[in-house]
This record gives sequence, C-alpha cells and structure tokens, in this order.
Amino acid sequence: MKKLLFSLAAVMLMTACGNKEKQLQERAAELCKYIPDHELLEQSKDYLTEDFYNVLDTMFNHLPQHEAMDHEWLYYFVTGNGGTIADYTVTGVEQTDDTHAVATISVRQKWEDGSFDETTDVEEHKLYMEKVGDVWLMCDFDGHKADCINYIANNREEQAVRQAISDYLVKEIGSQYAQGELCIPTLMIVAEEDCETEIAFVWGDFWIFWYNVSGDTLKCVSGGNHSGRMTISELAYPQYYVSAFWQTEDGAGNDKSAHEIFGKHYDVYQNMHSNEEVREAVRKEQLQWYVKSHNLAVRYYQDFGWPAVEL
Repeated sequence: MKKLLFSLAAVMLMTACGNKEKQLQERAAELCKYIPDHELLEQSKDYLTEDFYNVLDTMFNHLPQHEAMDHEWLYYFVTGNGGTIADYTVTGVEQTDDTHAVATISVRQKWEDGSFDETTDVEEHKLYMEKVGDVWLMCDFDGHKADCINYIANNREEQAVRQAISDYLVKEIGSQYAQGELCIPTLMIVAEEDCETEIAFVWGDFWIFWYNVSGDTLKCVSGGNHSGRMTISELAYPQYYVSAFWQTEDGAGNDKSAHEIFGKHYDVYQNMHSNEEVREAVRKEQLQWYVKSHNLAVRYYQDFGWPAVEL
C-alpha cells in the first residue's frame, strides 16, 4: 500500500512538473513576440520587466544619433537587414529558481510569403524570464541588457563632452558670426584620446550654423567651418569644458596646419571634411535631435539659395 501511495505521489509530481514546464514553454513562446528586433513595440511594456523595458526604451527612443547609423547594432537583436522575419521555436526551458527561468529559442529566417530563407542558418538564442507577482516576464535576451547599460553609461559621458564642445562653439565661435535666433553647431568627431594632464583631446570637423525660425523651417543666416583639436577639462564629473582649441588656419596655410594638428588622424579628417554628403547627413541628424529635444515645431531646414530639406 505504501509503495502504491509513493508511486502515485511520484506520478503526480512528475505530471505537475511536466505541466509547469509546458506552461513555461507556452509563456516563453508568447514572449518571443516582444523580442526587440529592429524596434521596441509599445505594447511590449506589459511583457518585459520594468528595468529591462526602461533600458531598451532609453536605447531605442532617448539617445541622440550623432553619426550616420551610429546605433545600427541596436536593431539587430535577431534578424539582419535583409528583410526577413524571425520565426521562433522554444526548444526548452530551464527554471533556475522560484522566480527565474531561461528559455532556449531556435530562430529561422522567413520571407513575408511564409517561405524560409535557405541561405541562413538556424540560430540559437537565450530568453531570460523573471516571475513578477504571478506573471512571467522577459528580463533579458542574449545578455543584451548588460551591453545596453554599458552603452548608455558611455553615451552619457560622451554627450557631456559633446555638450561642452557645443557650448564652446556657440559662446566663443558663434559670437563672431552674424547671429540669428538659434546657434546649432554640427559636430563630426574625428578622434578622441585620453591625455595625462586633462580629460581628453578631441579632434573634429566642427561647423557653426545660425538659424532663424520661419514657420516650420530653420533658415540659415550664417555659418562656417572650424576644424581642429580641442582640449577637454573637467569641472566636476560629469561636467566638462573646453580649455583650449587649436584650429586649422584659413587660406593657403589650411592644409599644412591640418597635417600638423591632426597628425595620424589627418586622412580620416580629410575624408570626412571633403565629403559634403556625409556632412549634410550628420547635420540633418543632429538638427533632428535638437528639434526633438527642444520641442520645436520645425519640419525643415534651409540654406540661403537652396531648397528646404525635410527633417
């Protein structure tokens, strides 16, 4: 009789475990719909832990992009840039403790017509789950949460340096131009290096632009280039200021001084400085961020004598 009761208990336990694993697999399959692939879906807030969602929301929606495709890696959590759709299969779930589990996800790429892309391999990914209250939520994917947190920290320091450069350009250089309502510099960073006595040297192709706001258009009234090396010093972390600016010369001495100032970075600088398409792409990107962060009702910018460019 005792053996029978023990056997029944064992069967009930195995059944319960099996049901629990099945429920976790079904939940993991549901969470796959909200893996941040190319975009962070608004409704995913209900399926991600609060901290994971906030980290991803910062990455996708609240970081400025200062160089073309600067955050491109963000949008490739699963699929690449070939127009395919991720097809997810949960191949297993391991519950590591009462509130955490890891699901193994098999991913194949398929086309919009439902056929699979035979040129790509089946990939394996890890979806991390955390039980919050009575609900299992996604708390990480392939360890990207730590990558994002590190990126945000580095970006904030980078933005503090960029802000110091912008402030210097507006105050010290912009004052030398015919002024409009808004002075918005364009920063193209060539190189950065730590130095012993100060925070860093920053070499860049820097541009000053003054604009007037006319309806929904930023109309440029003046502008010019100021390339060179800035010395970045610290007031109190993370506040920085430009303590020196070594500029290239105007006129006949420009190229010689650029060689002297940029040194081993000269080729990168010259490729950047001479490429108008790159410069305008960066200018447009930084104007987009400025307009967004300052809540301006602006849709275009326009240089004198040229058609307006949509932001």
